[in-house]
Amino acid sequence: MSDVTVTDLYEVTMALSYVREDMRQDATFSLFVRDLPAGRGFLVAAGLEPALDYLSAFRVGPREVRDFAEALERPVGDVEPLLGLEFDGEVRAVREGRLVFADEPLLEVTAPLPQAQLVETYLLNQVCHQTSVASKAARCVLAAAGKPLIDFSLRRTHGTQAGLQAARLSALAGFAGTSNVAAAVRLGLPASGTMAHSYVEAFPGEEEAFRAFARAHPGPVTFLVDTYDTEAGVTVAARVLAELRRGPGCAVRLDSGDLGALARRARSMLDDAGLGDVRIIVSGGLDEYGVDDLVRAGAPVDVYAVGTRVGVAADAPYLDAAYKLVAYDGRPVMKLSSAKVTAPGRKQVFRRPGCADVIGLYDEPPPEDAEPLLRTVMRDGHRTGPPDTLDGARARFEADLAALPASARRIHGPEAPVPVFSPRLTALTDEVRGRLTREHP
Repeated sequence: MSDVTVTDLYEVTMALSYVREDMRQDATFSLFVRDLPAGRGFLVAAGLEPALDYLSAFRVGPREVRDFAEALERPVGDVEPLLGLEFDGEVRAVREGRLVFADEPLLEVTAPLPQAQLVETYLLNQVCHQTSVASKAARCVLAAAGKPLIDFSLRRTHGTQAGLQAARLSALAGFAGTSNVAAAVRLGLPASGTMAHSYVEAFPGEEEAFRAFARAHPGPVTFLVDTYDTEAGVTVAARVLAELRRGPGCAVRLDSGDLGALARRARSMLDDAGLGDVRIIVSGGLDEYGVDDLVRAGAPVDVYAVGTRVGVAADAPYLDAAYKLVAYDGRPVMKLSSAKVTAPGRKQVFRRPGCADVIGLYDEPPPEDAEPLLRTVMRDGHRTGPPDTLDGARARFEADLAALPASARRIHGPEAPVPVFSPRLTALTDEVRGRLTREHP
């Protein structure tokens, strides 16, 4: 299946009409989030790299025409006007890892109208999902207060590709590793894993399981200690680890129950056995809220393994995002529908210290001490530079996070910065609104 046909049917019907009507002048579409989800003080821009890969390869060939015709239940000849359509436009975007807020364009596409329309669905899919997951992972990093986090999400993500994306996005936000072998190899991430309860259950007892596991793995080992009775499991693990003398890096993992109380008890037992260097890893339904509770309670946890809730961004699994036409053939346009008004014209986001952002027009000079966030990343259908790196995205994220106001960093009740419109954008919005109100009373 071609990625070109990974689109909503109405994108095809509109694009076909545009081509037949010879409406091929340049159009600008702006992709933005209207409102941040509840419980979010910021979003982390993500998904740009796969979006650019898609646009670079976008071309409607004979196979795509046949697929479109089949979906429309029309003869192939009716859809052949789309044959040969490829993306040769411009993309200006916020680079991955930057923090963004409501109404700020994450990207703007300027291309002949049929092209810009037909790519809408795929761009929204990539940017929205990946921005949601990256933002959730970022909040876990804040909650962990410097302690390492591991991505355990693959088995619960909505598909294996989503699992690969979750591993990459959590690494972008600062996670220390992933359980996903394919992601670890492809992205150069540390792979991390222990054992399942089924492994322990397959042996006559925990001691036999732990010793067998250690025989198969000569380096540091991690034992899952809560298959039966957690304190008894820690006792057995401590005895085996003391005899093995594997040195730093060994750990026990707690996966259920009152993780804070169990971590304190396990720490005491390990210390009493002379195993102060054995770490405690906790997992089991954790996200930023659970991690924050443990950190605030002073639980002696060394590593947090988070999975399902982060990989699917459980409390905010979608964004109120839009991809809206803001200019066509040199004419600024806007939508006036109740609660869905859009601002007209090509835009720029100017970042001032403290994330006091200004949304303005793309060609206006920046305010004093402001940095433009949208950069030209594609021109004439080609990237303007090499693909971005994970390290580069992580560095941008860390810098923006450090500059984020404390009120937006809170895990509970964050307050997101609210961008303002520049005077020029405000004036253009008022002008276009007035014209449209007169034309469409």
